[in-house]
Amino acid sequence: MTAKDSLDFKKQLKEQDKQFPMLQILDETGKVVDADGEKQVGLSNDELVQLFKNMLLSRQIDIRCTKLAKQGRMGFFAPTAGQEASQMASAFAFTEDDWLFPGYRDLPQIYSKGWPIWKGLLWSRGHQLGNIYTTEDDKPVNSWFPQIIIGAQFVEAAGVALGLKKRQKDAVAFVYTGDGGSSQGDTYEGINFAGAYKAPMVAFIQNNGFAISTPRDLQTAAQHLAAKGWAAGAPSIVVDGNDALAMYLASKTARAWAVAGNGPVVIETITNRLEPHSTAGDDPLRYRTKESIDEWWQKEPLIRFRKYLTDKKIWDEAQEEAYIAELDARIDADIEKANGVEKQKISSFLKNTLEVPGQAMSEQIKAFEEAGK
Repeated sequence: MTAKDSLDFKKQLKEQDKQFPMLQILDETGKVVDADGEKQVGLSNDELVQLFKNMLLSRQIDIRCTKLAKQGRMGFFAPTAGQEASQMASAFAFTEDDWLFPGYRDLPQIYSKGWPIWKGLLWSRGHQLGNIYTTEDDKPVNSWFPQIIIGAQFVEAAGVALGLKKRQKDAVAFVYTGDGGSSQGDTYEGINFAGAYKAPMVAFIQNNGFAISTPRDLQTAAQHLAAKGWAAGAPSIVVDGNDALAMYLASKTARAWAVAGNGPVVIETITNRLEPHSTAGDDPLRYRTKESIDEWWQKEPLIRFRKYLTDKKIWDEAQEEAYIAELDARIDADIEKANGVEKQKISSFLKNTLEVPGQAMSEQIKAFEEAGK
């Protein structure tokens, strides 16, 4: 290559765009645009229906928790509407033995591993029982807690991934953040560590358009967030994050690559956050237009996947109505269970601070207990 070619920076930026074509199997209307990709998905009709049910679970929890938050009965909640394919279709590609490292918007993926909804409600309320990761019948759920510190889950995932490699486990660590999280140092450090040690990790950067109120194009000059994985020697791709089939196929393929000892994979998912960043007072209309939100609602993942399943004659409106009623009853029961859990006291907070409290803390615990606090 000549000096002229090497030093043509404008050309280099243009060429980068060609390296990240977006993987898509279903278009916005639910029509198959990649028949070969559809075949590679390899899911049975029953599995396709189960995947859609997982996505409906996520949507119904989002609807109900938003209502609870407005009633002052929720605590912290980050809405997930619009990201059902990015979250649930990707998680569908992993096994019970794989370790999940979610961000605070990624509770739906933990539910898909069998974590009870009532524990998620308690987590949002800051209750200690919300950080116990077991199923209803006390089987371990391989998930880390939803990380509040932006990007920190990538460092944790890299460490566990290396542990899985050293123990020769047939498992990977899979981790999620948003587009804003990709600008955090921890995110790159985790990917870089996994790349250096060829640790089995699959990293998702959910490009949902906004880091709280900061639009993606103001966060970074990178044309593709996936390109950040290349710096760490990780294969990186861009996927239509509203296409459940594309998300599943990309995730399945990335898992196979990682578990085979090849190191991490970075997947940028193109999706959109249709609701506020959180229910703690965020108003998206202060930094985006109603027209842009409405446009993305027309492209949301449930619409296209529902159309795909309906065309295959394996799903219909009656099935969906019945399943949503079933979900609502389940969520109602979990809300009641969460509400019935004994509230934490000052003494219990102190007890949970250290495994063996010192003299001063022991005296404080005793004093608060005697006061019934």
